Amino acid sequence: MELSIALNRYDRHVPFFNGTVAPPEGVTLKPLEIGESVPFRDGTDRHPRIIRDLEFDIGEMSFSTFIMAVARDPDLPLVGIPCFPRRFFSPGQIYVNPNAGIAEPKDLTGKRIGVHSFQTTLSVLAKGDLKLDHGVAWEDCSWHCMRGEIIEADLGDDVEVSQIADDKDIGVMLMEGEIDALISPQPRKSMLANPEGYRRLFDDPIAEDIKYFRKHGFFPIMHIMVMKREIADARPELPKAIMDMHNRAKALAYSFYDDSNYALLAWSRNALEEQHKVLGSDPWTSGFAANKKNIEQFIGYSHDQRLIDAVYPAERLFHSSVLDS
Repeated sequence: MELSIALNRYDRHVPFFNGTVAPPEGVTLKPLEIGESVPFRDGTDRHPRIIRDLEFDIGEMSFSTFIMAVARDPDLPLVGIPCFPRRFFSPGQIYVNPNAGIAEPKDLTGKRIGVHSFQTTLSVLAKGDLKLDHGVAWEDCSWHCMRGEIIEADLGDDVEVSQIADDKDIGVMLMEGEIDALISPQPRKSMLANPEGYRRLFDDPIAEDIKYFRKHGFFPIMHIMVMKREIADARPELPKAIMDMHNRAKALAYSFYDDSNYALLAWSRNALEEQHKVLGSDPWTSGFAANKKNIEQFIGYSHDQRLIDAVYPAERLFHSSVLDS
């Protein structure tokens, strides 16, 4: 059986691409390096190609969009596997214009905030975290999106959401005061060229991320691995086998950093040792039970933000064969 798997090019996926991690028995795996908003070796737009076009047998996609898709279709032809290749804390991913009068999170109330899209997982997480941890209601802000939504949602007439023009640079918009804040996994190139034009919401974002981890107990999920339902039903051992393969690839990726000059980062080994002290030996844990609290919180955020009509059990996201993991 030959199966395609669409992945980003993270260090934990290097073993998939170079063939140093064995696939499940009886499976020939074809790994495809596909980006989302930027093209990689095998293309781009990974998430819509997974969820809309059903182009790949297995793939890594937006956690938020998958939660929305499951809510809309009880017979969705994709099922989740509880391994999560991308994670982010939200506090360190919020940037502000230094002249916008934003000294602390509560000052974001009523502000114009840029996001990748309203339903992008980091956007949903940050909106939910700001509301839960800082009392900033997302309903009281206006949201300015770089891209359209993969799955449409009726947010109501009382919510201000707009898409910026294709020729606009959201980083420039932040620095020129057209928006007051930006939620993004990294600064835009235009921002890096003008570091005086923006700052992070928190002066010490790592300290805030650590505070978040100690309060909530998890490193928040961004992406989930999914598989075509017909394949999982025909070979119910495969979802767990893919999770095991991902775990073995991740273990190999950790071993890369045994060479303290493996990465371009001068102090990468030191950073990994500090991470282990704070987050434990593996904050990227796979399995349903270990991630259930995170999953349930995010489903709640999705409902609060009107992306799904009702909260539903976390079990609905996954193939039945992995629920005991």
